[in-house]
Amino acid sequence: MDPRHSTVKFSLSQRSTDFEQISAKAFDLLVIGGGITGAGIALDAAQRGLKVVLLEKKDYAWGTSSRSTKLIHGGLRYLKQLEFKLVHEVGTERAIVHRNARHIVIPEKMLLPIMEGGSLSKNMSSLALWVYDWLAGVDNSERRKMLSAADTARAEPLLRRDGLKAGGLYFEYRTDDARLTTEIIKTAIEFGAICLNYAEISGFEYNSENQIKTAVVKDKLHEKEFKVSAKVIVNAAGPWVDTLRALDTEGVKGKRLQLSKGVHLVIPREKLPLKQSVYFDVNNDKRMIFAIPRENVTYLGTTDTNYSGSADHPEPTAEDVNYIIAAVNEMFPTILLKTEDVISSWSGLRPLIHQEGKSVSELSRKDEIFLAKSGLISIAGGKLTGYRKMAEKVVNLVCKKLDRKLACGTKNLKLSGADFESNEALDKFYNLRCGYAKQISASQLEIKSLLNRYGANIDLIIANAFELYQSEHDPVKRLLLAELYYCIDFEQVARLCDFLIRRSGRLYFDRPALENQYHFVADAMAKKLNWSSDETKENILEFEIEYKRVLAFKNA
Repeated sequence: MDPRHSTVKFSLSQRSTDFEQISAKAFDLLVIGGGITGAGIALDAAQRGLKVVLLEKKDYAWGTSSRSTKLIHGGLRYLKQLEFKLVHEVGTERAIVHRNARHIVIPEKMLLPIMEGGSLSKNMSSLALWVYDWLAGVDNSERRKMLSAADTARAEPLLRRDGLKAGGLYFEYRTDDARLTTEIIKTAIEFGAICLNYAEISGFEYNSENQIKTAVVKDKLHEKEFKVSAKVIVNAAGPWVDTLRALDTEGVKGKRLQLSKGVHLVIPREKLPLKQSVYFDVNNDKRMIFAIPRENVTYLGTTDTNYSGSADHPEPTAEDVNYIIAAVNEMFPTILLKTEDVISSWSGLRPLIHQEGKSVSELSRKDEIFLAKSGLISIAGGKLTGYRKMAEKVVNLVCKKLDRKLACGTKNLKLSGADFESNEALDKFYNLRCGYAKQISASQLEIKSLLNRYGANIDLIIANAFELYQSEHDPVKRLLLAELYYCIDFEQVARLCDFLIRRSGRLYFDRPALENQYHFVADAMAKKLNWSSDETKENILEFEIEYKRVLAFKNA
């Protein structure tokens, strides 16, 4: 089967038309929140044939869904909390998410070093990994393998040797959370959903029975107000779930959120040139930390601390950074990592369900649904890996409220650009595109990076690069423009930050290169989107704030 390309235009050019449609139509379902949870719900509902509109107050994946550990994993740590059902569900989902998005959900070897005094002994680790594989239904080729201390040291020479007792080698899946969210949104649109970013809910209107009938929406790009009517409204706003609940007449009653902050640091790959990802204990702590190689960098994390500040801008503190650096230096004592080595970072919030007497690290990652008397459905908690099952659960409830018997069909639904039947088919596609890439002076590494972001839709980017061949002679800028134009036309990029942070991930994974690129990209966007000089300056200033924010702790 040939890979499916996204042929549905998804750009700002249709924004006015979309807002007119949401004002004129009555929808079955309004989804509030454009993170992974809201995106999954919109896709599931649209695929079942419901009339769906999704609204996001900022950009898609702007919150938690661009600031996670970027793993589709089964939650090995949850075995310690005896959450077997959760491990089984998300472990099983790993394979489904990988199959439906092979280009952005990539098998990753993970080494678990077993240390003297660590949280798991060799026997317990072996049993835990066996149970993990069994609960997750892991394929034989990816089953865990236990290693001796000597074999563990050979597998990762940078590990500390004193106290090293053994190791376990198993598989997880690395992803790009924001890219996964974007591909889900695009697929929902292929099924007829209307999705709009920078569309903020400012209030609700009710019928005579005090049931929500309308949401008041503000178009943040043009400062216009609209109203959207839907039979069912789902609040999937992540860390802002309670903020949205507070707009409802019932307010925040019963269960509430407790936000947990997770910080990640990015360092050059040569500073910590791991042979595979490593998942290790933090000494004298109940936490564990990932060290994950990705192209030219290695990223490290995460923390798990209670958070009560602004949900919009959770920033890494010096304490957060020192905690991660100390843990990494203890496990890899020869690298002597320092704050100065950090080239980027991100900090995200987990919207967990508060439980009295429990610390944030002890709180369950299970999702929960809150039902308000007004009819508002809110969902919180959960994990990136379990987004599809969360969506299925919510849409089943929506269908029940609508008295519609419609089955979920997302289990075998390939996402936009991902209709590859096997990893071999993906490799074949990549090899062929490397041949085309020579004609536009693109390297194999650049093609691989684009493929891991856009899948089969890379063909549209390559086509853009061919068209630009005569007008832009710098091959790096040419490919950058080709990618930008694709994102503007097919991924509703509206702001400079949308492209440089969430669509391409450059701020996190290629920040040093941005110093000489972001003005060029801003100028190109200004021409493409007809920005005024003030709009261009505003976008540049907005990005420069984010550009500095990721390293603000260095100046704290």
